[in-house]
Amino acid sequence: MMRSATHRPRNTGEILKRLAEIDRIVNPPPPPRRVPSQVSATVPIAPVNPVTPTSSPGTAGLLNRRRLLHMAGFGGVGVMVVGIIHQLQRHPFPWINNPAIKSTAPGQLTLSSFEFEVVTVDQKGKIATRNRRVAQYFTEELGNGVTLEMVAIPGGTFKMGSPTTEKERSDSEGPQHSRTIAPFYMGKFTVTQAQWRAVAALPKVSRELNPDPSYFKGDNLPVENISWHEAVEFCDRISKRSGRKYRLPSEAEWEYACRAGTTTPFHFGETITPELANYDGNNSYGQGTKGVYREKTTPVGSFQVANAFGLYDMHGNVWEWCADSWHENYQGAPSDGRAWVDNDYILDMLRGGSWNNYPRLCRSAYRSYYLGPSATGYIDGGFRVGCAAARTS
Repeated sequence: MMRSATHRPRNTGEILKRLAEIDRIVNPPPPPRRVPSQVSATVPIAPVNPVTPTSSPGTAGLLNRRRLLHMAGFGGVGVMVVGIIHQLQRHPFPWINNPAIKSTAPGQLTLSSFEFEVVTVDQKGKIATRNRRVAQYFTEELGNGVTLEMVAIPGGTFKMGSPTTEKERSDSEGPQHSRTIAPFYMGKFTVTQAQWRAVAALPKVSRELNPDPSYFKGDNLPVENISWHEAVEFCDRISKRSGRKYRLPSEAEWEYACRAGTTTPFHFGETITPELANYDGNNSYGQGTKGVYREKTTPVGSFQVANAFGLYDMHGNVWEWCADSWHENYQGAPSDGRAWVDNDYILDMLRGGSWNNYPRLCRSAYRSYYLGPSATGYIDGGFRVGCAAARTS
């Protein structure tokens, strides 16, 4: 099913009504987070097999939504609503399957193997085990000597969401349910600024891309300040160049890839530490210890530990856009890996948490969202790509 401009909210009142309904559904926000003084305090809300969407991100964006509702109560919402409507007019919802992208048979891929380290921690965050593992991947050329490494993710069935016994969970993470995921490929890392710049130089498919949108600068830092639409454009440009179908992963695919066979709050185990991921280490999760709050992004893969599938930085650093629309819980969710998309929703999913978030927001099951039609992104929002490239024998 496609998103169409004809399914947009009809008027200002309808927009406010939907935002108010969502605001009542989500859990109360966590305590206020510190934001570096030199950084604008805009916070994001926070899927590969060709994903066929069915019809139909959380707390991190609650401040902006509540400000909108508060202003509505005082009659000052006009300016903000005009801004939203302006964005809807300039950037109507794109089709999930862009007709400008003609997918051709990519043929056989050359897969290589890489070795990586996987660690697990005990309840206090101390490393309990270290293991070496091997996974397969292929390399996509993006131009100017820049490449993208795509890791083979095996198919399987898993329990999506969190159990009611998980610490600091939210109702939006339930009910737990089984999802069956087909094999796909996923970026070993979140998209870097060097990769973004290379793809921004490729021919436009639907919209222009700013080659240097990020607040924090560095070729190997994750690109951030990226909107959902811009992330889709990035995928579409690589699809057009390669003949393979690149896209944002579905929310189910993202959580499956993040967990990599685990059922704990983090793929590391029951807790997380700042030695393993980039988040607000002034706070802890469970019995874990506090640590450093870096107040910025870190180079991708810099912690040198992956999950069991060979993916790095799935917890923290930057939020990651997914293909799905926001739903307040999993009632009515598909049973496979498809993106769950509503034509008339303007909120899109974010997963994984960021450098600027409490550890509970970086859990495998935590769900977040923000306005998809926004023309700009957020200083802690990025993405990782998925691909449905044909497998080799």
